Amino acid sequence: MTNTDTATRNKELILRGFTEFAAGHIEVLRTLLHDDFIEHSPGNPSGRDAFIDFIAQAPVASARLELVRVIADAEYVVLHYRMAPSDGRPDMAVVDIWRLVDGKIVEHWDVVQPVPAAAQIPHGMF
Repeated sequence: MTNTDTATRNKELILRGFTEFAAGHIEVLRTLLHDDFIEHSPGNPSGRDAFIDFIAQAPVASARLELVRVIADAEYVVLHYRMAPSDGRPDMAVVDIWRLVDGKIVEHWDVVQPVPAAAQIPHGMF
């Protein structure tokens, strides 16, 4: 399989998973994450089951997620999206970086920041 084939396959896998997760189906993560999944975000646990238990209680689990762009390069898939928390907190801009091996997510990084007022970002956040 070429890098292009791998990137396409991984992109499709992540997009299906994102769509399911955004619809409230958190358990989709059990089919996507490797048992020995490594999480690089501070305060978030590694390991498939520990991560799922954590994320099920996190604001992202009940937020409205609006996907803006997807970038795929062989084993990495990057998602850029708006997260609108259900508890009324300000919207967040999120970039997730997923590394996949053999169709399973083995690592994750993210960057999260509040979406500033439009006047502060004349060219837009997204």
